[in-house]
Amino acid sequence: MSKSQLRASQILTTFGPGALMDLPDTSVIIGGLDHWLYPGNTSPLIDEPRLVAKVRARLDNPLLTLRRPPVEQTDPHGPKSGITAWEFPQWFLVQDPIKTPEGTQRRLVHQSRLTSGKFKDAGKNFEVVPVRFVRACENGHIDDLDWSGYAHHYGKSCAGQLYIEEVGTTGEISNIRIRCACGEFRPLSQAAQKGTKSLGKCTGKRPWLGNFSTEPCTCWSRLLIRSASNAYFPQILSVISIPDNRSELDEAVGTLWEAHFSTVTSEQDLAYERKKAPVQAALGGYSNSDILASIERIRQGIKAAVEIPVKDAEFEVFNEAKPELGADVPEGVFYARTLPATKWNQPAPNGKPGVMDSVEKVVLIHRMREVVALLGFTRFESLGTDVNGELPDELNLPVQPATLALNPTWLPAIESRGEGIFIVLKGKTVEEWAATPHIQQRGRKLLDGFTQWQNAHANKSRKFPGIQYYMLHTLSHSLMTAITLDCGYPASSIRERIYCMPGTLEKPGRYGLLLHTSSNDAEGTLGGLVEAGRRIHHFFRRALELAQLCSNDPVCAHHIPDHHDPSPLLGAACHGCMLIPETSCEQRNDFLDRSLIVPTLEQIGVEFFGNHHA
Repeated sequence: MSKSQLRASQILTTFGPGALMDLPDTSVIIGGLDHWLYPGNTSPLIDEPRLVAKVRARLDNPLLTLRRPPVEQTDPHGPKSGITAWEFPQWFLVQDPIKTPEGTQRRLVHQSRLTSGKFKDAGKNFEVVPVRFVRACENGHIDDLDWSGYAHHYGKSCAGQLYIEEVGTTGEISNIRIRCACGEFRPLSQAAQKGTKSLGKCTGKRPWLGNFSTEPCTCWSRLLIRSASNAYFPQILSVISIPDNRSELDEAVGTLWEAHFSTVTSEQDLAYERKKAPVQAALGGYSNSDILASIERIRQGIKAAVEIPVKDAEFEVFNEAKPELGADVPEGVFYARTLPATKWNQPAPNGKPGVMDSVEKVVLIHRMREVVALLGFTRFESLGTDVNGELPDELNLPVQPATLALNPTWLPAIESRGEGIFIVLKGKTVEEWAATPHIQQRGRKLLDGFTQWQNAHANKSRKFPGIQYYMLHTLSHSLMTAITLDCGYPASSIRERIYCMPGTLEKPGRYGLLLHTSSNDAEGTLGGLVEAGRRIHHFFRRALELAQLCSNDPVCAHHIPDHHDPSPLLGAACHGCMLIPETSCEQRNDFLDRSLIVPTLEQIGVEFFGNHHA
């Protein structure tokens, strides 16, 4: 295989190992971690204990670390670094269309027949483009089609010239045929039919891992358009760095954890490690008993980080924020200030309850860090995180995540800086609202829609999030839309994080939302969101006003999930009102219903802010 070096931008979400990418003159598949080159002996590790503990438990590898992607060196005399990409697919179409009575056909040639990237025939050089069809399976394997075998129905071996014939001008699969010079042909649409076995058994090829990486596979191959959105779904896990209240000793032990203390269980083990220069320099003044106690505290903390859902730990810290939390220093990873209630809980001028009477707390996050790790990837179906920020159980799923390396010892991760607004709703108020008969009836209709979707997507990992999540999620989208118009950030730069842990009337749950920016550079901390947070009362009122009407009303307002509904996961929500850029939404614009936050034209009386929108 040929290879080329790529820059390490947008690694996790678009160009991770196994992703397909078009270059100006060819198409490539991004190489696995074994082919990511770092200059010299550099080891750009990322320290985020909660996330490290999660990925180690998930992949059952206690030695995994997180590492920043390599950056290509510009010095031609320096060590090579960057990300390797392998040419894929290896079949090309000759850009010399041949007219036929029914349409046009182009020659299909293998890479071995090219010279300097061109196809030579009769003394002429013809440009070629990579074929856009490949085959893959539910385990992430990918390979070229056996074009000759497919055209001949796998009945005979033929060395005739192959053609892709297009009938008409639409380019649809139903109008494409694979034809051989011997006269045999076969419609490509047969390979696209659901449940078809026309492409044969999967070959188990993993070209992103290099040669000799094939593994056994019992799946049937499926047709895949290499540039389609379902060709690559990164499986990512993210956490927000929260303040650490550890002592100076714990901090020192933590910095040496991976290299020296992760396997220490006795005083003898510790005595051996203390002979090493780095340990002696950092902990020379502490006793063995103190250090062992610190090691145990950190070990228990790591264990707790695995057991506690990602969002639970974050909510507890944000919700318990004192007037100030963290350090307001340029290198700090977290700094937040609680906004006094007198700044945002203002009564309505007409004597009605204030627009934010149901809000318990507003926290302005001046500095925050988000760390995102890539664990694997899938094809055909996404295995995203659930509403608690956790990855689904891999058992009994229609697809399985593919590995990033033959024997991974590290995972790629990125850290982003930003700012945000954290809003907590009163748990008791939410529980009382959710317990009313009208709300429960609306919830059953939304559940029916989810069941309909689930029946059409067998074995999908998603679960019904509950009526409270629908309400919080819709409020988040409406707030983002209102704030985007004023804060200076484009809509795609603001992201959401919904915290929905339902409870009971006796023991109310916890409900909140975080709107935040996240960027690898200074654009994530320009101050626009924090400034908007100081006027959150204005944006709250504006968000509820915007949600009352939609340009697609009355159709949007009267929509409920029904049989054969194209939007079974939505209530009163559409592109004209609640849908935002999918990069900003944690649930890909699903689970929305604006009738749950404000009165709409339908006037069904299920709104959470029914008396607060004036």
